[in-house]
Amino acid sequence: MNSSKSNFIGVDLFAGAGGLSLGAQMAGVKVALAVEKELYAAATYTFNHPHTKVIIDDIKNIRSINIESSNNDDRTILFGGPPCQGFSSSNQRTRNRENPSNWLLDEFLRIVDLWKPDWVVFENVYGFVNTENKLFLHKLVTDFENKNYTTVWYILNAADYGVPQRRMRFFLIASKHGYKLNSPHPITDVSVNVQEAIYDLPKLSNGANNDYMQYKCKEVSEYASLLRNNLSGCSGHLVTKNALHIIERYSYIPQGGNWKDIPESLMGNYSDRNRCHQGIYHRLNSNEPAITIGNYRKAMLIHPWENRGLSVREAARIQSFPDSYEFKGSLGFQQQQVGNAVPPLLAKVIFSMIMNGEYRNG
Repeated sequence: MNSSKSNFIGVDLFAGAGGLSLGAQMAGVKVALAVEKELYAAATYTFNHPHTKVIIDDIKNIRSINIESSNNDDRTILFGGPPCQGFSSSNQRTRNRENPSNWLLDEFLRIVDLWKPDWVVFENVYGFVNTENKLFLHKLVTDFENKNYTTVWYILNAADYGVPQRRMRFFLIASKHGYKLNSPHPITDVSVNVQEAIYDLPKLSNGANNDYMQYKCKEVSEYASLLRNNLSGCSGHLVTKNALHIIERYSYIPQGGNWKDIPESLMGNYSDRNRCHQGIYHRLNSNEPAITIGNYRKAMLIHPWENRGLSVREAARIQSFPDSYEFKGSLGFQQQQVGNAVPPLLAKVIFSMIMNGEYRNG
């Protein structure tokens, strides 16, 4: 089978805002169907992927996958990432088999049985691998083997693939035809840093809520130029409005610093500030890739040179979403969508390898 001469038809489960789908489309996959139950994430997906049918429903209610194909040589690819909060290393309280969300991978595997795609891409956080002494990883691999799929899995750092962010992600790739994807190699020796990613975006204040704005200046990097794609301005210049005492705390934190740099006299509402997570009140270093952009509002992630949180667009830039990509819903929902997404440029690497036949017989 020479997949490079075939069309690929894709289905995205737990689609969220569409980061995986966008990466698949960048690689040349025709994404025909997406399933997402959260209304605002589905609205974002629908707006940005107008040619994809979106089912707004719980995956547990999906009983069939009906995709029309005009070519018998078309290949099918199922992909998705079940909710990952239960597998995150920062979520020790429910990082176990008792968390029902952690068993949504069974629903993913059920859809594999329903559709029997040629390829499957399963994505999740790095913590998926070690949760419950590798219980979930072992189950996933074993279930695919029992379905006669050949599997490989990798842990990839987004910063190695053109994304200005150190974000470790787990990818399992399964083939119905006995193929094993080759090991992905980093595509760059020099990572894109935060300044190269966001410097041209508008100067904003605490609580900024002007959605659409023009750029501050010309792009300062190939990365910014790629995401701007000749636009004169873009949406997403929305920033959480923090209380003045929070802004005062920000002022003491240097680039790369965190809550430890805040004077103890300003942290009176913490009963024991030494129990703070090290990622809290982290100011991004402009000369390095960002730390992981997760729930960046809750983590109080700080702009590298302004005393405020990140805007939706700045976070989207760091996630490698193009500036034409618009996020829907209130500010909190938009922040959650961006933080939960798979960086499209990272996803593109995996899908491109499958499309280009970069695999071997298992």
